[in-house]
Amino acid sequence: MHNRSIAWLGVLGVTILAVPLLWNTGNKSSNTAEQRMQSDMKIKQNIVQQDVDVTGKLFALDVRKDLEQAVATLHQASPSEAQQKVRQLMQLHPQFVYVAWLNEKEVRQWSYGELPKDEMWQTNKQLNSFVQSAKLHISKRESYVSPELLIRGERHIVMGIPASNANVGLVAVINRHVVQSVRSHQQKNLRLVPYPPDSKYRVKSVDSNTMQDVPVRTGADNEGKSHYYQKEIVVRFRTDPDRNQMQQIMRETGCSAPRKLGNTYLFRSNWMSAEQMQQYFAQFNPLYAEPHYLYMTNEEKTSLRVLSPTSKTKAAQAGEEPNDLFYKNYQWNLPIIHTNGGWNLTKGKQNVVVAVVDTGVDLKHADLKNKLVKGYNVFDPDKLPQDDVGHGTHVAGIIGATVNNGEGVAGMTWYNPIMPIKALDSNGSGTSYSVAEGIIWATDHGAKVINLSLGNYADGAFLHDAVKYAFERDVVLIAATGNDNTRRPGFPAAYPEVFAVSATDENKQKASFSNYGSYVDVVAPGATIASTYPNNQYAALSGTSMACPHVSALAALIRSANPSLRNTEIYDIMRESVNDLGSPGKDTFFGFGQIDVERALNMADQRKTSLSLHPQNVESNLNRIVSRFVRQSAK
Repeated sequence: MHNRSIAWLGVLGVTILAVPLLWNTGNKSSNTAEQRMQSDMKIKQNIVQQDVDVTGKLFALDVRKDLEQAVATLHQASPSEAQQKVRQLMQLHPQFVYVAWLNEKEVRQWSYGELPKDEMWQTNKQLNSFVQSAKLHISKRESYVSPELLIRGERHIVMGIPASNANVGLVAVINRHVVQSVRSHQQKNLRLVPYPPDSKYRVKSVDSNTMQDVPVRTGADNEGKSHYYQKEIVVRFRTDPDRNQMQQIMRETGCSAPRKLGNTYLFRSNWMSAEQMQQYFAQFNPLYAEPHYLYMTNEEKTSLRVLSPTSKTKAAQAGEEPNDLFYKNYQWNLPIIHTNGGWNLTKGKQNVVVAVVDTGVDLKHADLKNKLVKGYNVFDPDKLPQDDVGHGTHVAGIIGATVNNGEGVAGMTWYNPIMPIKALDSNGSGTSYSVAEGIIWATDHGAKVINLSLGNYADGAFLHDAVKYAFERDVVLIAATGNDNTRRPGFPAAYPEVFAVSATDENKQKASFSNYGSYVDVVAPGATIASTYPNNQYAALSGTSMACPHVSALAALIRSANPSLRNTEIYDIMRESVNDLGSPGKDTFFGFGQIDVERALNMADQRKTSLSLHPQNVESNLNRIVSRFVRQSAK
């Protein structure tokens, strides 16, 4: 049996820790370990609350902008045009559940949607009071934002936005579900609740060090544990079973027809455990027979701080500063790696596609929809790779949110298309099979760079096969190391074919949650990163998941600047062009250093020039010129 098949999966997930993991403190007393665990949980709970608070602020800024733009347009529009624009506003932003247009001068009022109703009479009365207050403020040409109101378990606010030069305006009742979504998602991501089980199949856990079965009763219990489907196994035979052998296997294991990807099979039994199936398949001497490992996103949501205008302006002096709404005050991450200066060399090319193997992407997001190419839904190929979590949309925005459109955030690339691959489910988790299938599909459909903001601690053979398949076809593979503040290698980041990325904060320090180790190649900004979020919204998230797409975007820009470079040459350029942090040279916390976009693109351009001046290439170029001259003369 393959020597990696017994290495049970340890999910990196989205954990952030301010202190080392407990598996490194085995010599401490149980009391000390318990205290540290409680301390970690408190830190995580505080982060969740910060996330909720900041998401609420971003939400308010975004909807105010939308309403202000609508008011400016409606004031000059005819009644029919105005109503059409409001309908479009509500379709584009489903968080608007009720919108009313007020025009006292013409005694013209109309509305769309319905005021939400609650079972509590007092709540309905309070909502009507907020709406009337908004109308009163508009009549005085004043804006209005109500306190938060809980209606049928969902939080709402009322906002009133007047025109600047008339007693007209919009009153909107807005569902703040995104804030609740962030809280719920973050509790899973920070493991404040147990590992989210699949709704159909049981999840089993073992300790990643001892390989002993362990229960998972609380969120903290997830740390350092491996997760896999209890009655599933992935098998790669040396020789595929014939039809009769497969029928026998299905009878003896209680499996239905297995799924097949390449030469690898996924078996799901009605009564055998993964361990029992490993023993059963040993008789076939397979290349490997390993549990069906689970993967989770390497993200963690945290607070968003506004940089001072002075530091921001100095950082952006070297290049163009886009006009996107949140760029100047919130996107500290782009100037600090000299993205703006890099844009003077290239802003990307449409023939260099970046695949995001993740939870999918919000295909209708206004800041992304024009940057997307056809993608794939691993779980249901007949469905679109629509994001139902938010993680993949956030990752995609870091790479390629539309730049200079006055909306939301600026991506690192202006023109590189994004290929959305949904390989993680609505829990933000996937499996070795789904992630491998996503990598292979992206490779076969033209992806030049693949972003993998996900991981686990098991050196799984099946996923490694998919990674090698892409690498051998010259794909650049970028992966996040994980958020457990541990040196334990995370996969797929630690595979030799993959470029491993850890995270830094705005002070160029190692992010407290970021994994580290000798396998880390580079670091990139990963703390409080503003980006796109489903339903035309925006959120600030942290994690090596957020650092990873910065490097994927850089790889795409390098390939755009110099298409002749192989994937290994791109890896070399990204390592050699860094801003060295920490100890001189490569170290365990920062790898070779923090990426520098401008320096990397200059180096890529120089290698293009030096390549063309190589004697062999000079001769080749001369021969092409002579041949072209001869053909033209013949005409």
